[in-house]
Amino acid sequence: MRQADFEKLREYLYRQTGIYFEDQKLYYVEKRVEQHMTARGFKDFRDYFSALRFDRTGALWQELLNTLTVNETYFFREYDQLKCFAEEVIPLWMKNGVGKYGVRLWCAGCSTGEEAYTLAIILKEMAEDLYWEVHATDINTAVLERAERGIYNNYATRQVPEVYLERYFTPIGENYAISSLLKKKIKFYQVNLMDDQAMQKMRNFNAIFCRNVLIYFDDLSRRRVALHFYQALEAGGYVFLGHSESMSRITTLFKPVKFQNAIIYQKGN
Repeated sequence: MRQADFEKLREYLYRQTGIYFEDQKLYYVEKRVEQHMTARGFKDFRDYFSALRFDRTGALWQELLNTLTVNETYFFREYDQLKCFAEEVIPLWMKNGVGKYGVRLWCAGCSTGEEAYTLAIILKEMAEDLYWEVHATDINTAVLERAERGIYNNYATRQVPEVYLERYFTPIGENYAISSLLKKKIKFYQVNLMDDQAMQKMRNFNAIFCRNVLIYFDDLSRRRVALHFYQALEAGGYVFLGHSESMSRITTLFKPVKFQNAIIYQKGN
């Protein structure tokens, strides 16, 4: 792929998704584009790029997105934040109440579902007396299909406490299938965080987990997503970012709250 072709594709991807591939990602993008072109029978990039832009079905575009946006994850990742959620935030909700909708979580950029199911396990264990549900979204339809299947290997489940592994997973050969008790509490569906119309439908959440997702966005896109998150949250709701991320560097809409186990970001009342 020529540099000019890479830049053209990068700009189009950015406008559509907010995801920005730096120059050092050229090889990563090039290999996946070449594989996609070969699979679809394209030999010339110009023809391929034109087809991407004008395919009314959107299938070609979605296939490329699925190829470029696969992110590795696993259960109980970044444990200190999850401990904060389980032992500090949920007890606050239990004490103060969470409104007429119960506990509604949004796992934004859920990938193959490990984080969403982790949150469901925590809620099942810690908030059994509350009504709760988890909404899990991603731009990648392939990972959403895997999440809905709910079958994971030993690597993905390696940090699941033994008691939870026995309670919420069923061994299938060398893999594990997630419990139907958790599956029925999670709604998996596609959302592009840069799609204003889709984001306007995301409302009345008590907390949003968007960990290690915005690192792929530039500052302008991050601010745009942060505004959507602000509008999606109930008053006093929380945003959980990755341990290396800071909402304070993006916007002043949220105030950092220092808990014993983590710093998370809260919408004002």
